[in-house]
Amino acid sequence: MPDARQPQAAASGRRAEILRIAMETFATRGYHKASLAEIAERAGLTQAGVLHHFHSKAGLLTGVLDLRDVSDLAELGTERPTGLAYLRHLVDTARRNAERAGIVRLYAVLSAESVTEGHPAQGFFRGRYAGLRGQVVAALTEARDLGQVDAELDVDGVATAVIAVMDGLQIQWLLAPDAVDMAATTEQVIDALVGHGRLRQVPEPDGERERPQA
Repeated sequence: MPDARQPQAAASGRRAEILRIAMETFATRGYHKASLAEIAERAGLTQAGVLHHFHSKAGLLTGVLDLRDVSDLAELGTERPTGLAYLRHLVDTARRNAERAGIVRLYAVLSAESVTEGHPAQGFFRGRYAGLRGQVVAALTEARDLGQVDAELDVDGVATAVIAVMDGLQIQWLLAPDAVDMAATTEQVIDALVGHGRLRQVPEPDGERERPQA
């Protein structure tokens, strides 16, 4: 008897290939300038073939953004690090981002585009920033309660600043990758915001490479 799983595996593989091509296209052209016709041609499909898997261009965009989030969650693991260990995780994320320019470009392009009226990713990025701020605020509050940072630290202001620095560094790095060390600069800024040298006292997770000296 034919294996019923084969068509499902083929459909899953085709869907993954469409997502990969869409990710590259959105990262290069932005959402509005990217066309379904181009994505379909690169995937060896008709536009109807692409829409069979994703129903609409906006649905394809959602699939691409969800794929990026799945990658980030896999790196974080099952439990969020607490206190300053979470800030160390952000430094490690900046280091890993330097090895995946395509994803960084996608995020930079689409997050900037999402501020325009009616953009289909606006809700995604609004929720993402709110969620990330909440996580950083929670980690800084834990660090404050543990005595890792000053009791008077403005956790909301620092959280907003850390996210702004990381996003700004991504753009600078995309334009001049040899001139910008995202991980080292992220570490320097977080250290300056939470108390000089404190972040460097937090051990790196097992398996992480040695950090470059600032």
